[in-house]
Amino acid sequence: MGSEHYFSAQPSTPEKRKTITVVLAGAERTVQTAGGIFSPDGVDKGTAVLLAGVPAPAPAGHLLDIGCGWGPIALSMALASPGATVHAVDVNDRSIGLTRDNAARLGLDNVVAGTPDSVPADVEFDTIWSNPPIRIGKEALHELLLQWLPRLAPGGQAWLVVQKNLGSDSLQKWLGENLPAGFRVSRESTSKAFRILRVVRPS
Repeated sequence: MGSEHYFSAQPSTPEKRKTITVVLAGAERTVQTAGGIFSPDGVDKGTAVLLAGVPAPAPAGHLLDIGCGWGPIALSMALASPGATVHAVDVNDRSIGLTRDNAARLGLDNVVAGTPDSVPADVEFDTIWSNPPIRIGKEALHELLLQWLPRLAPGGQAWLVVQKNLGSDSLQKWLGENLPAGFRVSRESTSKAFRILRVVRPS
């Protein structure tokens, strides 16, 4: 499937679900995916690097997955932090439905999947994890990140995985120049072709 389709609100292909087994939070889990979304065949390389390379999310409060796809990041956060509310946002209706159903399948009642507009405007996030949709273009990506990263709670942290050849270094520099005063941006690690960026809001 062409990568340009997964950020469409309504995929043009009929929804045909399939069941796959993946490893999330250290154990095998059975989930459903479908065409017309990001990485329908499993956990993509960038997301795998992120999940293997970040510390545990906040145990309580509000957590966020930007661009949830079928839900690997949001489900991992919910499994790790059952006392937190995990907001999984996507513009793709099919992705939202899959994340919602996969959470139910895994017995996770702490995942709230929806469009970005469905998240109450006053919610601040203790942890944000994201494999952001770089291919939507620089301007749209910048707008997306500025929509969510400033909503970190005081002391909150965001972790982003970005391919080196898709501009991780320039994105790190841009975030440092455009996030609100006091926010800190750093490159935490490099794994394979990916870098993990960390954004911290001061306490």
